[in-house]
Amino acid sequence: MHSKSAALGFLLLTPAALAATEPQFTTTRLTDAFYSEGAAAGDLNKDGHVDLVAGPFAYYGPDFTMRSEIYPPVSHDPHGYSKSFIEYIDDVNGDGWPDIVEIGFPGEQTWWYANPAGQRSPLVGATRGHWDRHLILEVTDNESPTWGDITGDGKNELIAQTDGKFGYSTPDASDPTKPWTFHAISPKGDRQRFTHGIGFGDVNGDGKPDLLEKTGWWEQPASLEGDPEWKYHPVNFAGNAAQMYAYDVNGDGLNDVITALQAHGWGLAWYEQTRENDEIKFKQHMIMGERGFDNPKGVCFSQLHAIDLVDMDGDKLPDIVTGKRFWAHGPSGDADPDSPPVAYYFKLVRDGSKVSFEPVLISDMSGVGTQVMARDVNGDGKPDVIVGNKLGTFVSVQK
Repeated sequence: MHSKSAALGFLLLTPAALAATEPQFTTTRLTDAFYSEGAAAGDLNKDGHVDLVAGPFAYYGPDFTMRSEIYPPVSHDPHGYSKSFIEYIDDVNGDGWPDIVEIGFPGEQTWWYANPAGQRSPLVGATRGHWDRHLILEVTDNESPTWGDITGDGKNELIAQTDGKFGYSTPDASDPTKPWTFHAISPKGDRQRFTHGIGFGDVNGDGKPDLLEKTGWWEQPASLEGDPEWKYHPVNFAGNAAQMYAYDVNGDGLNDVITALQAHGWGLAWYEQTRENDEIKFKQHMIMGERGFDNPKGVCFSQLHAIDLVDMDGDKLPDIVTGKRFWAHGPSGDADPDSPPVAYYFKLVRDGSKVSFEPVLISDMSGVGTQVMARDVNGDGKPDVIVGNKLGTFVSVQK
């Protein structure tokens, strides 16, 4: 793998139409091997330092130089694909120790790995031995599943698609190691495993999270008892979205929608919610398009396959964290594959009723994967950015 990474190194120097912005982050590559398209952060060993996980490895804070295996590692060819698409850290079994959730290749399994601290205590530094693996869902479709509390019960669910249906999965209350139950919220549709785009948030302001997808949103009913079908509201949000978010961008009291327009092409936008006779409609506002002048700062990059929404600068307004997924379909399978693998955050700025998003360069060497996560990894109160992709595993720390 090292020789392949060296051969790819020249691509990082290829010019692109980017703003001349000095990075406000220091980027460190933890490995140049391709293990995962996602990465997550959390204190796995409860020593007070944030740790990182990407595919088969946990990297232990504060300097991430020590690592341990979660499961036997397999390094992948960057012309191909990883079995690890998206990662989350959460206490799945409620024993007080953070576990790892790994969403695999579309159409395949989602697993959770039990933190072995309960069996190997006290846990000092890195754990020894592989973590026990438990099945969440046999078939997880869509390239942008997410992990969050869509039911409002205070516990996170796997929000995804399977067998052409959108829905969420919940554990057996008596035994979370058993396969989880999928609750369909939609009828079966013409949706294959490589469908793009899922998110959740309260669109209509009734206090209940709704499900977002590229063709519209599904309204959560008053009760989830009996697994009722949710009401569908068609909206042409995107051709192939990434992660999707509902947030009141302009501060008018109505939640808007943020999404990438083409995960393998161009475009980032927010959709302003408007009301006409109590009917919810959306108006598109472009943040970045295919040409530099579509963005006030001239920033332009393709393949926005991952998005996070986090307040990066402490102004109490969430910003859009995204970037270019490197070689999603190899060196020639997508738009502009050889431009620098950049990561940016787009700072939300409100000026009265006007809204703008100002790009800030995070890295010109990390890009994103099918996931990007912004979390404070060094305890300074500023979110940092964790990435796993075909170029390796990266952490970009705010200066």
